[in-house]
Amino acid sequence: MKRALMIAAVMLSGRSALAQPAPRPKNEIVGTWRMMSARLVDNGRETLPYGPRPAGMLVFTPDMHFVEVLTDPSVPRFASDRRGGGTDAENRRAMAGSIGFFGTYSVDGRGRFSGNRVEGSTFPNWVGGVRTTRELTMVVEGDRLFETFTRPDGGRLRAEFRRAR
Repeated sequence: MKRALMIAAVMLSGRSALAQPAPRPKNEIVGTWRMMSARLVDNGRETLPYGPRPAGMLVFTPDMHFVEVLTDPSVPRFASDRRGGGTDAENRRAMAGSIGFFGTYSVDGRGRFSGNRVEGSTFPNWVGGVRTTRELTMVVEGDRLFETFTRPDGGRLRAEFRRAR
C-alpha cells in the first residue's frame, strides 16, 4: 500500500510539473528608467537633441509593453497656453525637442532586450516600426541603461538612463 501511494505521489507531482507554464527568463530591463544624457551624432556633427539637462522616462512593464518620453526642458512655453494653439516656430521647437512613443518589446533567453514594435508615436513615421538589436540596443550595467538607436537616416542617438528608485 505504501509503495502504491509513493508511485501515485510521484506520478501526480510529475503531472503538476508538466502542467506548469515554462518560467519566463529574467527580464533585466523591466522597470522605470530616467534619462540622464542624450547625444546625437549625425553626419559627423554631435548635438544634444534634448538639451544639456534632458528630461525623459523609459518604462518597461512585466507584460512586455514600453513607453518612452524624451523632452528638452529648455523649450519655451507656448504664448497661447493652448496645446493646439502654438505658432509655427513654437510647434517646430516643441517637435524637435521631444519624442513620445509606446509599444511592445521582447527579451532574449538571457533576459536582455532583443527588440520592440512601435504602436504609437508623436512622430507618425515611427508607428508600426519594428526595431531589432541591429537598429536599437539597450544594455544594462547595474542601475544604468545605455540606449543606442541608429536612425533610418544614419544618425546615431546614444542615451543614458538610471533606474528610478
